[in-house]
Amino acid sequence: MTFSIKNICCIGAGYVGGPTMAVIANKCPHLKIEVVDLNEERIKNWNNSDLSKLPIYEPGLSEIIKNCRNKNLFFSNAIQEKIENADMVFISVNTPTKTKGFGAGKASDLKWVEACARQVAKYSRGHTIVVEKSTLPVRTAEVIKSILLGSNQSSNEENSSKNTFEVLSNPEFLSEGTAIKDLNEPDRVLIGGEKEEAMEALSSIYQNWVPEEKIIKTNIWSSELAKLTSNAFLAQRISSINSISAICEATGADIREVTRAIGSDTRIGSKFLDSGPGFGGSCFKKDILNLVYLSSYFGLEEVANFWESVVELNNWHQHRISKLIVQKLFGTVRGKKIFILGFAFKSNTNDTRESAAINICKDLLEEGAVLYIHDPKVKPDQIASDIGIEKSKKNIKADNKIYTKERSWYYTQDFLEGADGADAIVILTEWEEYRLLDWSKISRKLRKPAWIFDSRSIISKEAVRNLNLNFWRIGDGLN
Repeated sequence: MTFSIKNICCIGAGYVGGPTMAVIANKCPHLKIEVVDLNEERIKNWNNSDLSKLPIYEPGLSEIIKNCRNKNLFFSNAIQEKIENADMVFISVNTPTKTKGFGAGKASDLKWVEACARQVAKYSRGHTIVVEKSTLPVRTAEVIKSILLGSNQSSNEENSSKNTFEVLSNPEFLSEGTAIKDLNEPDRVLIGGEKEEAMEALSSIYQNWVPEEKIIKTNIWSSELAKLTSNAFLAQRISSINSISAICEATGADIREVTRAIGSDTRIGSKFLDSGPGFGGSCFKKDILNLVYLSSYFGLEEVANFWESVVELNNWHQHRISKLIVQKLFGTVRGKKIFILGFAFKSNTNDTRESAAINICKDLLEEGAVLYIHDPKVKPDQIASDIGIEKSKKNIKADNKIYTKERSWYYTQDFLEGADGADAIVILTEWEEYRLLDWSKISRKLRKPAWIFDSRSIISKEAVRNLNLNFWRIGDGLN
């Protein structure tokens, strides 16, 4: 049997669903793509004529939206209607870590996935291929299949017995900041399933731009586990290199030289060996903790302990940087102004989920610091939500000086305002514009003796030499 796919519905207009469907629409003009979401404000932003107000920032995304939107790519809240018309439904909703109950702090909360499966079971017509796009724990497909099959046994739906389903796993392997490039030129496309016809239907969509040899077909359980494992391995590399950066600082070695040496080994490779303030984003921590939970569930405690240590070291490393800043500033930051450069978890994204900046800023505020925070894409409301403290208002006194109170933070888009009277500048995100700053001009605004803390290795010592500044760079034993 050959399945003809003409209409696709994606439930979830977030970081995965939006960009993925945009690229599919761009590469497959013969398909009609409908992206639906319960969040009315999010859909409104996807449809905004001002492309700078899209809910997600990714280089290259706005150009695709401009080209495809309202042609073969549509965003709406009409979930029932779009599911009814779909030949294939992608589930791309959030799967946060549970905060309560069994598995709290480690297991994924699948309530939105279950809700989607029930919507598909209720509204779909005829034969529908259901594709897991969200990052899910192993054997989640069983949950989805049980709900879909259960709908056929329900006496409440007159046409339910006529509906048939196939469930596929098609995990995303996107890196925020390069998501459009990753979608256009993927290392691989992974499709897990039970029936070749359904797998081939999805494969034929990707073959419009992805070489067939890059499309890997597996059983559905291997596909689900491969996603968790990929993120766990990448996060493990980051924690590993950050642990070595601490050793470098203690011994006089330089992490950049160590990285260059080990990265030249073809068995290791150079990717994900850049030392920084720790991994963040929506997936790494969540997926590792999911792996920890699964390992414990199956009685593999040693395996669970191994992967949990990756997260523990990442947390330790972030607090290590906070503690180091306090120590360098004569053991106290109470009432001292610190200028934070970058709040997103990495450059070229406005995503702050699990950003190292959150823990570091919280630590410094707890110590009594006054923070001025700059990020080119993250809005102050998001920063306030992540830190848990509302942005403070600036009080301009008669002498034109800004007086601030301890444990307060301010948002600024002006580098000189942020630097004015600051005791330290802390670089937490590797935005390109931070590399290009005029440090001689900024140094004149700082309160001496001042420090620059570069947790991203984007500033050379030569750039700040002769500026009467103290300089710390991550993994540099000669700091």
